[in-house]
Amino acid sequence: MELAISFIGNKPKYAQIYENIKHAILSKKLLAHEQLPSKRMLATTLHVSVHTIKEAYEQLLAEGYIYSKERSGYYIAQLEFEWLQPLQTEKSASLPMTEQSVTYDFSNGHVDKDTFPFSIFHKLMKQHFTINSLSTSPWQGEAALRQEIAKYVGRSRGIHCDPSQVFVYSGTQSQLQALCHYFGPQTHVGLEEPGFKRVRATLQQCGLPIYPITVDNLGVTVPQKAIHMLYTTPAHQFPLGMVMSAERRVALLQWANLNEAFIIEDDYDGEFRYKGLPIPSLANMDQLQRVIYFGTFSKTLLPSLRISYVILPQSLIASFSSFYQEQKSVVSKVDQLVLADFLGQGLFDKHLAKMRTIYRKKQQTLLAAIANHFSNEFKVIGEHAGLHIIVKLPKKLSEQDALHLAHTVGVNVYPCSTSFQSPPEHAMIIIGYGGLSLEQIEEGISLLASVWHAY
Repeated sequence: MELAISFIGNKPKYAQIYENIKHAILSKKLLAHEQLPSKRMLATTLHVSVHTIKEAYEQLLAEGYIYSKERSGYYIAQLEFEWLQPLQTEKSASLPMTEQSVTYDFSNGHVDKDTFPFSIFHKLMKQHFTINSLSTSPWQGEAALRQEIAKYVGRSRGIHCDPSQVFVYSGTQSQLQALCHYFGPQTHVGLEEPGFKRVRATLQQCGLPIYPITVDNLGVTVPQKAIHMLYTTPAHQFPLGMVMSAERRVALLQWANLNEAFIIEDDYDGEFRYKGLPIPSLANMDQLQRVIYFGTFSKTLLPSLRISYVILPQSLIASFSSFYQEQKSVVSKVDQLVLADFLGQGLFDKHLAKMRTIYRKKQQTLLAAIANHFSNEFKVIGEHAGLHIIVKLPKKLSEQDALHLAHTVGVNVYPCSTSFQSPPEHAMIIIGYGGLSLEQIEEGISLLASVWHAY
């Protein structure tokens, strides 16, 4: 890595070096986990003292823009850019949006929109979009929807709860923010490593201390640190995709009971399991004693619907309700009433059964295409559930090169490294398939193979 820095004016040189490197990081000219030059090497290049470089690096380190590794040097930190102030840049001529050149988008957040029951939703929307729906909902959510969610998790996940335990929100992040404010900044939280970057960003924004908890092939490991809460995705670990074993689930519940800790079970992709029998959820095994259950309709219906829910243990209901008694609902009343009917009339269960068949076929097509077009240097993991898989790349192909090569042929795939707090041992790529047709999956994988193998 070369750093070209010109010194201007009387401002201390260490400050100018710090500002130049910081600007390069925020403008993404320097990427996460890239190694910075050694202090001595950069001092020689810029004709300054080693102490000057040391001061600049220490300031960057203190502000979290870089991290150090013993006997190795300094590296660019993985930052959550959505929480940073945008840089002031000079206006330039308009450039074409990169999305226009993307033909095959293997995003793990996309769903099959062609099979969404638009006509049914339109009919239900007309029924509820009346003068009676002009008022806002109770902050906990519409009673009808809370009742239907309680019934649904009872029959689908074996979670027996009262509707009073169900609280409706506009997404995983909004309900996590509500919990963070309720528990307070003194709450120490364990987060899967690797894990959801948006969850990490939300916890950081709320000021809660975060501790990475290692994931192995059985799921997240039992925490060895003194934490108050653990956030986990046992049904389909994000991003690596393993399904947590029953033995590990028991061990985690024993840990939570022994330490009087809570487990947030994000039942991510829990509805889509393709191999083996369903494993009971943590909330089912614990019956909501130490488990806080997160559910959402973003994958089963549409991401834009923005309806999720949290189910709390009975022991938290009174204090949580008192804490938020002046809260306003954050979800459309009409949308809640429509979804309540969709659930109550059995339409959601039918739709979900249909989508399981469609997504299973898409995944089979994806795995077959990878087997046909890729050599055995490329390893697939996390294929037992969910709407994405992980491809482990051969050593000759870096994550950054893989992403760039994919984009040259109109294919978007996604980095796995952004889910790690420390650099991963292996380069891996996330490939989602929910939003693509069978033909697009086959064509996109063929294009990927053509550029990745030629590298």
